[in-house]
Amino acid sequence: MLENYLMSIGGSEWIIIGLLVVILLFGSKKLPEFSRTIGKAMGEFEKVRTMSLKQRIDDNSNYLGPRIAQPVDNERHKLEMLAESLGIDHVNKNDEELRLLILEKINR
Repeated sequence: MLENYLMSIGGSEWIIIGLLVVILLFGSKKLPEFSRTIGKAMGEFEKVRTMSLKQRIDDNSNYLGPRIAQPVDNERHKLEMLAESLGIDHVNKNDEELRLLILEKINR
């Protein structure tokens, strides 16, 4: 029978019940202090999350390897762009020669 009453309580009613429980536990005088503490904790969490994201972005921006800055049409175009980004002359070289030169340059 109690289960029927619990199921008919909506989300906003649970929030009200939760607030009443908090007021009863901490008292109305401690509520502003409790709210400030929760706010500070949420602010610290957000600051750490933002710093973590900035660190990951900085780590990726320090990457010195070959880059392809735009979409490529085919494998040859990709090899030529990689060769250019590494300072390798790609004129009059077949795909296999380019692959070997790129690997050599990367492994150095």
